Amino acid sequence: MSVVQSGVPSPAQPSAGESGEDSGERRRIQRFLALRRGEPCFWVDIDGLGRRALRDISVEGFSVGAEAGLVEGALFGFVLHREGVPDLIRGRAQVVNCIAATAQAGCRFVALEGEDRERLHDWLIALVIMNASVRITEKDAAAIVDGPSLI
Repeated sequence: MSVVQSGVPSPAQPSAGESGEDSGERRRIQRFLALRRGEPCFWVDIDGLGRRALRDISVEGFSVGAEAGLVEGALFGFVLHREGVPDLIRGRAQVVNCIAATAQAGCRFVALEGEDRERLHDWLIALVIMNASVRITEKDAAAIVDGPSLI
């Protein structure tokens, strides 16, 4: 993991010419594996394609197995579910990339309204706290959720 201290990038951190954007990397904010104790804990119902386990999730979007029938550029409606939680999150997303090597489709949120956006933020904070290997506060977890990607 790269760490910046006193504004000086560590050797593992890319320089301006090596940024992820040049390589097609869209990761600007931290993404989280959609797992709890090794089992899926987030699912998405995609218009007409049924329920699929998420691979990862962030405040900007999620990834799902490409076998879900999604193609790059597609816009679709969705409903997010979280294990053991009756609340749902509804919105629209767009497929931004399909990676054949990992059979994965990366999707970004294009419509996620106020209450649903707040609910997603709360779900991610809870996920960070539940999966932390050390005790962390809600404030620390929120900083991780809102912070830049660490990988």
